[in-house]
Amino acid sequence: MSDADQRNFGILDATTSGSRRGGPSFALRHRALRFAWGVTWSLLAAWTPAPLHGWRALLLRLFGAQLAGNVRVHGSARIWYPPHLAMEENTLIGQRAIVYNIAPIRICRGAIVSQGAHLCTGTHDIDDPSFQLVASPIVIGANAWVAAEAFVCPGVVLGEGAVLGARSVAVRDIAAWEVHAGNPARLIRMRLTSP
Repeated sequence: MSDADQRNFGILDATTSGSRRGGPSFALRHRALRFAWGVTWSLLAAWTPAPLHGWRALLLRLFGAQLAGNVRVHGSARIWYPPHLAMEENTLIGQRAIVYNIAPIRICRGAIVSQGAHLCTGTHDIDDPSFQLVASPIVIGANAWVAAEAFVCPGVVLGEGAVLGARSVAVRDIAAWEVHAGNPARLIRMRLTSP
């Protein structure tokens, strides 16, 4: 990711912001939107019963998420920054899933992010004395499945129909129709049928 891309994500230069010493990692406007979003989700969505997917989708759209029809996001899911979330039709973010979308996350048609899964677009440059925050987008391909409590690392693309097994960690891309499991996730087999 270029410095310009990082700035587009609202990330400040750690050298000048002093984030390693307690300074901010994000621009004030970005932090203000996230604060308003957190309060809104807590008061109006986090406690709502499962069938109210339409209401939660409306709140996400109001805060800048790009959502197609028939998307389902559970109230206990945590969406870090709605403007960086795009969900195509017939997609699901399950209970207690964490969508840490410092950079954009796209969930393509028919894809499922199961309960407790964690999509993480942010990390730090461990060789930088300022410990600079860096971010890379994630794509969950059409009809792919991120199973329960799996972890998807920054910059990973799950191809169409790919499966990341429960509690697995995807540190690199998973090709279309492959089934991966483990930590780090490794190819187990090909998926036999398409949804």
